[in-house]
This record gives sequence, structure tokens and C-alpha cells, in this order.
Amino acid sequence: MKTWTFYFCGLLITIAALAEPLPKRPPILDDPFLWLEEVEGKRALDWVEQRNGETLAELQADARYERFLAQAEALLNAKDRIPYGSVRGLYMYNFWRDAEHVRGILRQTTLASYRTAEPEWETVLDIDALAKAEDENWVYKGITWLAPDYERCLIKLSRGGTDASVHREFDAVTKRFVEDGFLLPEAKSGIAWLDRDTLLVGTDWGSGSLTASGYPRIVKRWRRGTPLTGAETVFEGRHEDIGIWPRVLDSGEATLPMIDQSLTFYTGAYHLIGGDDELQQLPLPESVDPAGFYAGRILFTLRETWKVAGQTFPQGALLAINAAAFRSSGRLPRVETIYTPDDRTSIEGVTVSRSGLYVSLLQNVKGRILRFGVDTETGKWSAEPLPLPPNGTVSLSAASPHSDTVLVNYEDHITPDRLSEYDAGANALALIKSLPARFRADGLQVSQHGVTSADGEVVPYFVIHRRGLKPDGSTPTILYGYGGFEISLKPSYSATIGKLWLERGGAYAVANIRGGGEFGPRWHKAALKTNRQRAYDDFIAVAEDLAKRGITSPKRLGISGGSNGGLLVGAIFTQRPDLMNAVVCRVPLLDMLRYTRLLAGASWAAEYGDPEDSIMRAAILKYSPYQNMFPERAYPKVFIETSTKDDRVHPGHARKMVARMREQGHPVLYFENTEGGHAAGANLRQHARRYALEFVYFSRQLGLK
Repeated sequence: MKTWTFYFCGLLITIAALAEPLPKRPPILDDPFLWLEEVEGKRALDWVEQRNGETLAELQADARYERFLAQAEALLNAKDRIPYGSVRGLYMYNFWRDAEHVRGILRQTTLASYRTAEPEWETVLDIDALAKAEDENWVYKGITWLAPDYERCLIKLSRGGTDASVHREFDAVTKRFVEDGFLLPEAKSGIAWLDRDTLLVGTDWGSGSLTASGYPRIVKRWRRGTPLTGAETVFEGRHEDIGIWPRVLDSGEATLPMIDQSLTFYTGAYHLIGGDDELQQLPLPESVDPAGFYAGRILFTLRETWKVAGQTFPQGALLAINAAAFRSSGRLPRVETIYTPDDRTSIEGVTVSRSGLYVSLLQNVKGRILRFGVDTETGKWSAEPLPLPPNGTVSLSAASPHSDTVLVNYEDHITPDRLSEYDAGANALALIKSLPARFRADGLQVSQHGVTSADGEVVPYFVIHRRGLKPDGSTPTILYGYGGFEISLKPSYSATIGKLWLERGGAYAVANIRGGGEFGPRWHKAALKTNRQRAYDDFIAVAEDLAKRGITSPKRLGISGGSNGGLLVGAIFTQRPDLMNAVVCRVPLLDMLRYTRLLAGASWAAEYGDPEDSIMRAAILKYSPYQNMFPERAYPKVFIETSTKDDRVHPGHARKMVARMREQGHPVLYFENTEGGHAAGANLRQHARRYALEFVYFSRQLGLK
């Protein structure tokens, strides 16, 4: 790569010439490393152990490692974190992990106590003690409560952090697992309470009961006191469906049991369950996304424009239909419009409370919340905005259809989280908890920029750096992105990034590229399937703009992403290795010709396309990182991470990429955590180690002392 350096208006300018594009070569289609897809195979695990040893020996030998590790552990284990929780009946429940509770404890306190500076917590379930007593590597994965009294729940526990989990009935009053209670064996299951003695269950019922994606195909009703094998079938889906999931919508006044038949990752059919087990399919487009049940109305958002009964409802709109009217007639009742976003706004969440319907929005990637009410006679909806700061992320931290309590959180890139209680009557917020500053932010500034991508679309991004930065391209900078599955990257306060990177003089940027949900379904759909390259072009444009503005330069730029973001950075460094000098690629998809054959990969065909289709195969081959590695090209030294226990994105993606890079003589670091699932860490200690390794790597590659 040729460069020219000169002074312009007193500034040092460096231009990298791309007059010599990367050579075009047919993708490498052979695969000598299939043996690395055998997750627990001895040969594969021996290879993993060798790679881990090499990486740890190099990065842990750095003088900064122990300091970064201690700082990360202190941040993750800090006892003055905000104890976010859920309002359940008379109590606030919180799941808490720290140095003494590595796996975590489920605990409760009263709402009155929660509002105080030092709540009086009572332990409900200690996961560390449970794992020790049962000699199991339990990882807490969540909880499903029985409303409205919230005395019973189902605790979800995973061995080592996998998605496949065990569900066990728990009594929150006695704080014990229920003897002879509901117990669902390890599987990727979906469950919902119908009543105290009845569950709707989708699980692995045996041969032929799973979809091609490995998720439940059959939902059954399981009654207390009967064996699981005696459960009665309620609904059977097709083998080609993504999964069949039970759910019970709760408005606080009534419940609505239903079956979610996921046809693809973004389409579905929704079936209400009647008292006599009669199923009624909602007469809605397959592309809708159910959003809740409020004031007797079924709420849903549109991924596509919908023309019906002489009306046109735009993409992204939040709509409602009267549930009773549909139940009685079986036909589509009048459709009510709750909210229609513009092209720079997206609906991020819909939350039902006894005090109203709360809709969380992103407007130009900045948060806002509206509280809605409805005239039940006319079907007219009205809204008022909550009084919130304008430039960060706002979210409903806690709310319930059975409570008036609503807790709202605010944060931005350099402002620590602030938790407030909302008074709907006064439309006012009262601060109840705030996170102390975890890093020095007084010398930092946050800017939002826009850059024109290859096809003319303007793509926003945020960058955080020290004030008075000289635009000479010398600042070590990490650029983060995701760009998939309609997931939005919102302003957030990261203690680890702040302490281990920003405070030391580095810059951090977040690219809001297409494929995400920052501007609603249209932003996501723009990068689907054959248009995937648009997400990569957007990210490239941001990287180039950071250099153009003098914030950084290719020598000082690192990129980072995980899961779909791992695919993103994999595509970027194979397409444009000249843009950066460091890559952290976490739990990634990388072999896009085989992704549908590995674990849950088949469920993502609606996002990436099916590589067995000739048109899609040609499109995928243009960017699939594993097929586009070549020995004659020069790549930065890449750091790839995954987890043996990740049963969502197969660790074979990362393993094979590293093996191919090593075979071709490219520098690469690899670390595979033997626990942790798709989160790449089963507990806080493992997450702290990951942060320490990553920031040592970035510091070494980008020259941050």
C-alpha cells in the first residue's frame, strides 16, 4: 500500500492509495479442516489446547495484563452497581453476581426497601451453592413466573452456559424447588404457564419432534401430576419451520394463550388457543411481530407495508386489533393505529403496565419513551412523552401489567446509568439510584457523524475521544459494529471500555450500519441476503471517514464484533485488510457455505440466504471470510475467540478460520473458552479475563501504552 504524507492548513495529512486493489481470485472451496467441527473430539480439543496455550503465553506475558485483569474484575464485581430487577408481586427480584457469588444469587426485597440507598436483600436461590451441592456446572439462564401472585416460577439452568437448559419448578415463598414439581429435561425448550397446574411446553419430545433448526416442532399441554410423556399435543408445526413456541400474553386484566409458529426468522403464523383447544389463526401478515396485549387489544408491529380493507399501514407501524371481536367472529376486526414512526425513528420496545402502554423509540439513534392510553369505545390512542434527557439511551427497566411501578433507565457513552421511578399521574421522574463514574470522563467528548456509503445512503456513527484531539491520525481507535437481525446499537455506558481504553487515551467508535434496527425494518431489510455487502460497505465507509477526519489511521485502527458482528469484522478484514491493524472477532460465523448445517444455523437463512440456492451461494461466496482467505495477501494479526459450549454459533467457524490462516502463514491469535455458551463466559471471572486479553491485544497492535 502506498501512502503520501503532507501538511495542509497546518494539519498533518496521510493518504493511503488504493490504486492497486486486492487481486481477484476465486474463493477457496476445499475444506481440509472439517475435523475441527467435531466439538468435543479429542483431536479438535488437543488443537484448541495448543492454540489457547500460545495465545495466553503471549498476551498474559504483557506487563499490562495483570493490571487490566484486576481492573476488569473490580468493575464487574463492584458492589455499588445498580441492582436492576423485575417487579413481581410485592417484591423486586434481582439476579446478582460478584466475587463471593461467581455464579450468582437470585434475591428479593420489598419495593419500599428497593427505593432506599441500601436495600435489605434476602437470598432466594444461591446458584453457587446449588452447583456445589449437586456437583453440576450450573449457569443461571433466566426465570418464568406464574402471574399474578408470583409465588411459583420455573428456573432455567444450563450446564456450562449452553442454550440447551433444564427447567425446574421453584417456590418463591418457601425458597425451595418444588418436590415432585414440574421438571423439564435439558433441551432448547419453550414454556409458558397456563395456570398453577398446567404448562404449555415445546421441547425435544423424541425422534422427529424438532425442526431442521433444532428447535421444538410440537407444543403440548402438561398437567401437574402427570408424566411428561403423557402431555397432550396442542399444535404441531412443520419440519421446515424454525420453531414452535408457546406464549401467554398478559394484559393484567386477562390472558391470551397462543402458539407462535416461526416460519422463518422474520415471519410467523400466530394461533390463539381457545378454552376447548380450538385454534384460531390471527388474520395478520406473516411479517408482523406481536408486541403485547393491552386493554383487550392484541398489539403488533409491521415489518412490511400492509394494505387491507382499503387502508394502507406503513412499514414499522404499531397497530392493534380487538381480541374479543376477533374471537367471536374469526374475522379481522377494525385495525387501530397506535404509532407510526418516520424514516429516522424505530420502535425499540412495547411494555404493558397497569399505568399505561409504554413505547420505547429510537430517533436518530437517541432514546425517547411515549406513554399511551386508549379510548376503549372509539379505539383512539393518545400519547405523552416522558420527561427524559434527549441524547442517550432510555429504557423501561422494570414494569408489570400487574403493577403501577415503572422504572426508567438513562445512560449514554460517558454518563453512568441513572434509574428513576416514573409517576404517571404527574408525568414526572424521581431518581432512585445512579451508577458512580467508573472512569474519568471529564476530558472526553461524544460526537455523532454521518458518512455516505457506497450506494449513497447516509450512515450514522458515534465516536468518543478526548477533547482537543489533534486530527493527525495518531489516536488508537476501536470501531465496533454488528449490522444484523434488526438489532440496534444504542449509546451505552461501558465501564470496561471506559477504564481500559478511553481513560488511557484511546478512541472508541460505534457504527450504526444497515442490517441493524436503528431506523426500523427498512434499515434491516436493506442488508438482507443478496444485499449483505451493503452492511460491509457501510462499515468500510465509517472506517474511512474516521481516517479522513484525522481521528485515526489504518495503523491505529482496530475493529471489533461478535456473533453476526464477528462475521462483519471477518468480512471486513478479508476484503479490506489495508483499513486496520487489529481485529477482535468473537464467537463468529465465518464459513457461510456451511452455516445452515451447524447447530442453529438453519434458522438464520432468512437473514443470510440459503447457500444451497445457486443465486444465494454466488452472493455468499463473495464475502464468506473462510472461503476468501488467500496466502499471498497481507492481513493484520487477528484475535479470534469462541466457546466450546456455544450451541448457537458452532465453534467450528472460528477453529477452521484460524487453522486456514495458520496454514497460509498469516499471524493469528486464538482463544476458546471451554465454558460460557454464546456469551463466551460462564461467570464474571471469565468475562474479566476476556476483557484483559482483548485490551492487551488492542494496546499492543495499535500502540496505546
